[in-house]
Amino acid sequence: MYMIVILALAAAFLALRLYSVLGRRTGHEQQPAPLQHDDRVAPKPAHPEIQTAGAAVTGRFAESMIAPEAEAGVRAIIGADRHFDVPQFAEGARAAYGMILEAFWKGKRDELRWLCDSDVAQSFEDAITAREEAGEVIDNRLVRIDKAQIVDAALHGRMAHITVRFDADIAAVTRNKDGAVIAGSMSDAVPTHDIWTFTREIGHADPNWKLSETDEAA
Repeated sequence: MYMIVILALAAAFLALRLYSVLGRRTGHEQQPAPLQHDDRVAPKPAHPEIQTAGAAVTGRFAESMIAPEAEAGVRAIIGADRHFDVPQFAEGARAAYGMILEAFWKGKRDELRWLCDSDVAQSFEDAITAREEAGEVIDNRLVRIDKAQIVDAALHGRMAHITVRFDADIAAVTRNKDGAVIAGSMSDAVPTHDIWTFTREIGHADPNWKLSETDEAA
């Protein structure tokens, strides 16, 4: 959907921003209020609490970040890693989504190796190589992320897996070697729905989550 999946500026940003957070498919070539204080006693939320490191996520806030079917897995991860924080992971996952897409679009292989596991990074690199050999250039832009929700989470031994669904709008254009547009339009953003899984080994010296699988949401 663990800690929310991430260099001069990017390396520093990732180390701070994606600390404790953070397919094979690379289908983006052509696809493109804070709570108000209230002294009244609040009713018990219908949605169960998700306890995080130093905070509780409840009600509509929890519903927006965590799908009900992912709650048990999130609790297991929290129980195994006291530093895991759901809101921070959600924020980091949004950042990672944009950074990985940007790195893929611009052919930044080193960044992809940093942000993704070896299999996913290789898939991205293969697509980049094929694109370069064809003389094509992607001129895409992430317009906005409408929603990022944890839809699955699991703890397998010491490996934590968190799957996030991203609903976003992307302006996508592909140009040939002469610069002519052969697909897409920068004037029309295309709704995109992706399912990305981020993985991290709890207790490992590397605190960063990495993208380990991608798919297109139904």
